[in-house]
Amino acid sequence: MSITIAMYSHDSVGLGHARRNRAIAHALAADLPRLTGEPVGGLLIAGHPDAARDALPAGWDWLVLPGFARTADGYAARRMNLPAAQMSALRGSAVAAAVDAVSPDLFIADRHPFGVGGELTEALDLLRGRPGCRTVLGMRDVLDTPEVAAREWESVGGAERVAEAYDQMWIYGDADVYDPRRTGEIPAALAAKGRTTGYLAHGRPDDEGAPAARPYVLTIVGGGSDGAHIATAAAQAQPPRGHRHLIVAGPQMPPEDVGRLRELTADRPEVELLRSAAHVPALVREASAVVSMAGYNSVAEIMATTTPALLVPRHTRRAEQPRRAAALADVDAVDTLDAAQLSPEALSDWFAHTAGRRTLRDRIDLDGLTRVGDFAAELISVARTSDTGSAHSRTESMEVPTHV
Repeated sequence: MSITIAMYSHDSVGLGHARRNRAIAHALAADLPRLTGEPVGGLLIAGHPDAARDALPAGWDWLVLPGFARTADGYAARRMNLPAAQMSALRGSAVAAAVDAVSPDLFIADRHPFGVGGELTEALDLLRGRPGCRTVLGMRDVLDTPEVAAREWESVGGAERVAEAYDQMWIYGDADVYDPRRTGEIPAALAAKGRTTGYLAHGRPDDEGAPAARPYVLTIVGGGSDGAHIATAAAQAQPPRGHRHLIVAGPQMPPEDVGRLRELTADRPEVELLRSAAHVPALVREASAVVSMAGYNSVAEIMATTTPALLVPRHTRRAEQPRRAAALADVDAVDTLDAAQLSPEALSDWFAHTAGRRTLRDRIDLDGLTRVGDFAAELISVARTSDTGSAHSRTESMEVPTHV
C-alpha cells in the first residue's frame, strides 16, 4: 500500500499558507514512511503561481489554481476576466476533480475551511463520503481579535458546520505562548477537535543557496507585497560597524517599491538588496540580527534560531501580527517595534545594541514539524481500521487530548 496526502491553500495575498503546507509536506514525506512502513506522496493545491517555485519532496507535486487577489471589495480574479463567483466555481471544480483522482488518505486545508466562496465544499463532500479519508483544518497560532474571528466563523456557516466537515484541527503553535481557544478565536465546537502541534519551526525546508559573507544584519518582509515601509527604513539605516546589511524585498513587492529601494541603496556598498532568496532560513540563522514583519512563517523561521529579532508587525487588515508579536515578546523571544515608530534611526539603534547577541528560545515548543507525522499516522491508522460508518461516527474517536 501507499499513502497519498492532498493539501489546500487559497493564497490570495502572500505565500504564507502554501509555505506552511510545503513545510508540512516535507515533514510528512520524511516521517510517515518510517512510522507506517509505506511510501508517501501527495498533491499541494495552491492559489498563487509563485508557490510552485518551491521544491517539493519526491513523489509530490503542485496544482496551481487560477488566482484570486484581495481587493477593497473582497476577492477578485487576479488575471482572468471572470466574476468572483465563477472563479470560485472554476477553482472548486478543479479541486474536486483533483481529490477525486488522487483519492487521498488525508486532506489538510490551511486556515480557510471551505475556501474562497465555498470552493472546497464539493471536494469536502466527496471526501467525507469516503471512509478511508480523514480531513484536517490547519490553523496558525493567532487568527484575529475574538470579535473578528467570531464573524468569520459565522460567515462560513458557523463552527458547528466546520466541525462536521473536519475530523481534527491542528493549531500550529504553543498553547503556553498563545492559545486561540482560550482567547475565544476558536469556538468551543471546534476547540474540542483541536490539537496544538507546536510552532512549525525546527526542520523547515532550507533550500540551498550561496552562503552570505558574514558578518551581516538582515531585513526580511515576507513576500513583500506590503513590506515596503520596513524595507525603506532598513535601506536608510546604518548597519553596525564591520557589518553588511542584506535586505530581501520579496518576490511580490511592487516594482515601483523595488525601484525606490534600488535608488536608496545604489551608493551604499554596505547594503545589498535581494529581490528574493530561496535560502531565507539559512540567512536568518547566520545573521547577527534580523528585522522582520510578524507573519507566521517568518516568525517560525526566526524562532528556530538564536538570532535576535525585531518584529515590526503589520497593522492593516488584521490584528494577527500585533497579537503574535506581543505574545512572543512576553516570553522574551523577540523585540517589537510599532509601525508608527519605525524609522531608519530606530533600526540603526536596535542593530547597534543587539547585533551579535544570542536569544535563547528553548522554552518555546518549536517542534511542530516533528509532531505532525505522528498525528497524521494516527489519523490514517484509525481510518483504515474503523468501521465504514457514518461521517458523524467517524469524528467521535478523533476528539483527542490537546498536546501542550
